[in-house]
Amino acid sequence: MCRKPWDLAFTAEPEGVSALRRIMRFHLGLWGLHDISDQAQLCVSELVSNVINHVGTGTPVTLMVSMRDTRVRIEIHDPDTRDLPTLLEATRDAEFGRGMALVGAVSDRWGVQLLADRKVTWCELSTALPSAEGHVGGTRVNRVEGLLRECRGARPHQWPAGDGAVDVGGEAAIEVMVDVLHWLRAHGRDADEALDRVQDRFESETEDIDTVGSRWDGGGTGHRRS
Repeated sequence: MCRKPWDLAFTAEPEGVSALRRIMRFHLGLWGLHDISDQAQLCVSELVSNVINHVGTGTPVTLMVSMRDTRVRIEIHDPDTRDLPTLLEATRDAEFGRGMALVGAVSDRWGVQLLADRKVTWCELSTALPSAEGHVGGTRVNRVEGLLRECRGARPHQWPAGDGAVDVGGEAAIEVMVDVLHWLRAHGRDADEALDRVQDRFESETEDIDTVGSRWDGGGTGHRRS
């Protein structure tokens, strides 16, 4: 999965924070990183609220999100190089001063970078990814990813850029499964029996069996398992 950096320029307004949370949740969903969505949304909220409270409402801000190895990096760029975020010891009942403490609590690390025309407040969240382009689905998913990458290299004209690549990747996975069935048949194996064993093993390795809605069609024999 190619997780390209993205950015969004906006004006820091209290009423816009919820929209930023939704945007962050949407993009992390596309990246397959649902497990850190809550932490990322909290970080965006607190970093932007910090700008609103200490730099001012209406400040032009840019949100930038990227991968740093296996971490998700969230950056907030604002034009004020004087007022730096600090980590305060806020009491439980304090109304202010808890923002960066929350960011520090849920992120792996955070910091501030001063540039000539702006400052960058950033944080990084750890993921369960094996690599920046890997998947969180485990060894089996990553093996298939490698196989589909080889298919993509062999048939580049069938792989569009952007979101269309996701649908094409799914079709390529089906093609690979059909190829495997042909291989089994060529070696005298029963494809229906193989599909039954595959589904049994898949269900046994899936925590929530009720979510498995797959149906296997055996082709010429008319055999269908549900």
